[in-house]
Amino acid sequence: MTTARPAAPPPLSWTLLAVGVAAFFTLGLIQAMYGPAFGLFQARFGVSTASVGVIASAHFLGSAVAPPLMGLLLRRVSVRAGVSWSLLLLALGVTGVVFAPAWPLAVASAFLGGFGLGGVSACLNAAYASVGARAVNLVNAVFGVGSMLAPLLVVGLGRADGTPGGLAGPFLTVAALCAVTFAVGRVWGVPGIHAPARAADAPAPARPVVQAALFAALIVCYVGLEAGYGAWASRYLTELGLPGAALTLSAFWAALTVGRVLTGVFAGRVGAPRVVLSCGAALVALALAMRVPALAPLAVILSGLALAPVFGTTLAWLSQVLSARLVPLLLVAGSLGGVLSPWLLGQAFARFGAGAVPVTLAVLAALMLLFTALARRGARAAA
Repeated sequence: MTTARPAAPPPLSWTLLAVGVAAFFTLGLIQAMYGPAFGLFQARFGVSTASVGVIASAHFLGSAVAPPLMGLLLRRVSVRAGVSWSLLLLALGVTGVVFAPAWPLAVASAFLGGFGLGGVSACLNAAYASVGARAVNLVNAVFGVGSMLAPLLVVGLGRADGTPGGLAGPFLTVAALCAVTFAVGRVWGVPGIHAPARAADAPAPARPVVQAALFAALIVCYVGLEAGYGAWASRYLTELGLPGAALTLSAFWAALTVGRVLTGVFAGRVGAPRVVLSCGAALVALALAMRVPALAPLAVILSGLALAPVFGTTLAWLSQVLSARLVPLLLVAGSLGGVLSPWLLGQAFARFGAGAVPVTLAVLAALMLLFTALARRGARAAA
């Protein structure tokens, strides 16, 4: 029997992380920029409040369409090529948003930019997930930093004067950062997808389709929890009559970012299944603790810390058990959770009152815990 030890992934270094840091900071900026810029779009194109949200929807639609296509392309092209072309599309999209002569063209440009964002995210998440949980969590933490700075960039550089220049400051900054990211990739390189060596006669993973479905369901629940907290935690705290609901939500996002940095530092010491299982159990307990008014704000903030390791660690785990080339498909599954969860929580709130919010979040966390346990069991069977 021929045996082969898995090839060691490249060690973490600045040169390995450089393009990821530049790219995910840029992606975080543009992902969170459209909402704060609604007033600029209304002044520039004269659209109503009811219609302006279409441009954000077009951006997110583009970002959801790109990952499955990129997952197929990564079988034929390198990560470097995929990132380079996607950066070009993102830069063209945000530039088109600024100089579009009419609203429909601005919306089409936002779709193009979103498509480029989805391509960059799919390529680099797949590459860094194949390196390990530390790398993918660190670069995703930088995404959070960009998202927090996006509203400040819009306020500082945008002008509601009805001219293309009103949008130029924030959106052309993103285009410039695309060029910087491209240059960083040229200088320090873009990581490829690391494929662990396998013995020639090693058995294929048991029931890979079932395993992939379990990972997808896990990510659906994770993104559903993240979107659910983002959409309804502040409203729930307000219904309880607690002060500082918006500040608590900001602290939740800050905790999510800090938690990803900590995971990037310490994730190598604990196995991926154990990390995700621990986070799932903590999230169930914290969601139930939200039902106690005195504990609710702290529970929301700590939920950000508990959520932080799940996304990147799951992507790294998938790349170990199946293939990092499936990461783009998980990103699409996550989009489904982001769409359904806020709607589901809204329906529960309307029917059963504010108390349904923590209960629904606890159910989502319990489902995530269940899918994690089943995925671990399947991985052990494959081993």
